[in-house]
Amino acid sequence: MFWKKDNFLMGLIMGVLAPVLGILLFKMYNFKMLTIGETIQWMFRVEPGYKTLTVALSLSLLLNAALFTIYINTSKDKTAKGIFVTTLIYGLIVLSIKTFL
Repeated sequence: MFWKKDNFLMGLIMGVLAPVLGILLFKMYNFKMLTIGETIQWMFRVEPGYKTLTVALSLSLLLNAALFTIYINTSKDKTAKGIFVTTLIYGLIVLSIKTFL
């Protein structure tokens, strides 16, 4: 029932939460031994250039792409727009990190 609604706000929420889930999956796959705090500390302080962080963020956007495709194909355009907006914001964040840091 929740998934059948066509709502821009729901798309924004799903678009924010899907990449967070993607980052957690990336952490579980690549950094099994480290806690979440240790992983974040490693990404921000130890590794130069934030390469792993940008890779994790970029890969996590694949979940948004999958959600966007599902909602476009089921004609839930308002929800798809919310997902698309958050995908653009995440994409700009990744681009900014890669360019300026």
